[in-house]
Amino acid sequence: MIINTGARTDTAQWYAPWLLRRFEEGFVFVRNPLFPHKVSRYELDPSVVDCVEFCSKNYAPLLPGLPFITRRFNTHFHYTITAYGPDIEPRVPSLDDSVETLYDLERLVGARRICWRYDPVLLTDVYTIERHLETFDHLCGRLAGHVDRCIFSFVEMYKKLEVNFAELRPLTPDDRDALACGLGRIAAEHGIPIQTCGNNGLWPQYGIGCSGCTTLAMLGAANDIAFRELKHKG
Repeated sequence: MIINTGARTDTAQWYAPWLLRRFEEGFVFVRNPLFPHKVSRYELDPSVVDCVEFCSKNYAPLLPGLPFITRRFNTHFHYTITAYGPDIEPRVPSLDDSVETLYDLERLVGARRICWRYDPVLLTDVYTIERHLETFDHLCGRLAGHVDRCIFSFVEMYKKLEVNFAELRPLTPDDRDALACGLGRIAAEHGIPIQTCGNNGLWPQYGIGCSGCTTLAMLGAANDIAFRELKHKG
């Protein structure tokens, strides 16, 4: 079994004490979001958990207690660091603070367990193509050698975004191509493997791979383990 701790919310940032307590007590109750009265219990025990996946924009609250988990479980970490400031993400640490926290995380778990997420890539009058590429270059310079790869994706224009984020500029095919070309070139210059998340575009001509955001191969390589090929029962 693989446990994803950050699929519904940024648990590491907002609920670190609760998350650590669940691992200490060895189980967690999870409510089904579609059927609220259905609650499942999952055992947080190394005998049944093959790997624990984390997804966060701020691991600082979790770091003091993280060794309790990493000593017992295989782990993998997605760390989102982007160009956006408090005008877009008001409750996310600054770029410099995020990078320093990533260094602290690396000292605990090693670079090969950390995937840097640069997503979603979106455009406004402030966050232009040029600004993205400039910030991405700066981040690559600081993160090269400290992460396993970079994963990016372009923003999906959901109706909710169109209503609540009026300054969001739709990405044209030329915008996507220019960004993919620049991101691929910069990542290659810094020696950072780069890929899209799932089917969010295909740009092999720019050295950009295409894979799932979290695959068994990725988790296995990060932890020196091999997963059996099993068919999902549905």
